[in-house]
Amino acid sequence: MSESLENTSFMRSLCMGRIEESLLFPFPKMKKEEQETLRTLVQSFQQWLGSRDKEFRKWDHEGELPKSFVEEMKEFGLFSLIIPEEFGGLGLSATGYSRVLQELTKYDGSVVLTAGAHSSIGMRGLVLYGNDAQKKKYLPKLATGEMIAAFCLTEANAGSDAASLKTKAVKEGDNWILNGEKIWITNGGIADFFTVFARTESNETGGKAKITAFIVTKDMAGVSSGPHEDKMGIRASSTTTISFVNVKVPNENILGEVGTGFKVAMNILNSGRTGLGGGCVGAMKFLIEKSTKQAKQRKQFEQPIANFGLIKQKIGKMVVNAYATESCVNMVAGLVDRGHKDYAVEAAISKIFASEALWDTVDEALQIAGGNGYMREFPYERIMRNARINRIFEGTNEILRLFVALTAMNDVGTSLKELASALGNALHDPIKGFGIMSDYAKRRVTQVTGIGTVEMTKCHPAIAEQARLFEELTRKLASATDTILRKHGKNIMNKQFATRRLADIMIDLYVMACVMSRVSLSIEENGVAKCTQEIEILEIFSKDAKRRIQQNLDQIDNNNDELIKSLADHAFDQEKYSWDNI
Repeated sequence: MSESLENTSFMRSLCMGRIEESLLFPFPKMKKEEQETLRTLVQSFQQWLGSRDKEFRKWDHEGELPKSFVEEMKEFGLFSLIIPEEFGGLGLSATGYSRVLQELTKYDGSVVLTAGAHSSIGMRGLVLYGNDAQKKKYLPKLATGEMIAAFCLTEANAGSDAASLKTKAVKEGDNWILNGEKIWITNGGIADFFTVFARTESNETGGKAKITAFIVTKDMAGVSSGPHEDKMGIRASSTTTISFVNVKVPNENILGEVGTGFKVAMNILNSGRTGLGGGCVGAMKFLIEKSTKQAKQRKQFEQPIANFGLIKQKIGKMVVNAYATESCVNMVAGLVDRGHKDYAVEAAISKIFASEALWDTVDEALQIAGGNGYMREFPYERIMRNARINRIFEGTNEILRLFVALTAMNDVGTSLKELASALGNALHDPIKGFGIMSDYAKRRVTQVTGIGTVEMTKCHPAIAEQARLFEELTRKLASATDTILRKHGKNIMNKQFATRRLADIMIDLYVMACVMSRVSLSIEENGVAKCTQEIEILEIFSKDAKRRIQQNLDQIDNNNDELIKSLADHAFDQEKYSWDNI
């Protein structure tokens, strides 16, 4: 990959009317050596966890994983997955790590969350930003599970709004005195290693309060964890508050640089999102397996319900969702593994799509199971409870949608500023001004007429129809981005209905592109005849995406936004539903 492409976002470019195909084609493949490692792990997981569902249900009811089982997790290397081999870890790629969590999720959500929170976010900052001394000191212990990691960002009034942190660290000599409390910390009750984010003021930040990331360990005086939270789902995983009272943190425990903690936190979350996505894919595959067997075994009206059209519709939808989610998650993991730099928007999209596709899948699976789905002796209700958190943690889907859309509009806004500047410069430097205006004009002509570089050239000819549709929808996306920004200007930050529509269009297009890339590779390797079902998946997803995108486009100027907000304001004012009939 060229250096310029390393720093290019596929979706940010798409909103400007450019399709950077080389970022998505060919579809990423796992290395053969890692495949062998994963096959061994999958077999060992089956032998270790395959017959323990009653235990998982018991632990879910009790709300705690036994210490003895956590020790088993350590022995099986579940805390070493992403740690480099030189420090005693397995050194899995992002793709390999995602695949491991996918497998673990088939057995129990609390188990995968305990392992995932450790690697995806708990000590990921150390891997990404730690210096040599920090890595040598902590990574070997984190690999064996002697130390378990937790990520400490969220506070009572600072969730998605990380800038509202109240936890503070004050510089005193060679140490920082840390005070504050973090809430809903996964692994909080069993962790020994905390990545903690606090507001700092020092000479390094010019006296301004900025966020800094610190390594804090449980043996430091003043560190304590609260009681285990009684949760709706993922009940056996440890979730507690973590308190810091005058904790003396050495200056050498800063992760990255003073004042760069917000960037550290966001990059940790972006880098770790393929783990969450992998978990969603694993749950979806498990549910498809369970649902197909259930539908074939259960008979109504003297025939298996698998024969009924509405059941087939549910199963078909579940298959499309699983394939599309896996394509999107693996694509983002491939970008990470290739050393790509600008994938934050794509990672956010993968988290939104995966968590919502899983929710749809578990809802349909429970419906197919009927009464059994509601009973605790079957896995459906537990998976539903576990799945609900995915749309909340690691950034709520609402906040991530705003991030996806506003990032794209910021790029378009910058180009518009350059255009405005060029109009002024043209009076003094016509050549320079003309160049910028020409670039903008070319993009607008492309959006309106379709004449230009908005084309897919790397798709297999067998899916040319979908490639042409993608080109058409890309032009509409670029035009819509421009239209929305011109309509709302700086006030776009307050127009969340508009930004959500743009985000949903971007989500559909990115997932569609990932599916096209995957299907193209499959056709090239196996031939069209053997890829009939995969082509059907692409056709179904593309048609559904086109329908959703057109609906969002139609509602840019013709919608009920103000009416909806008026009703909401009325409800806020009355603090109740106002039309009770008694």
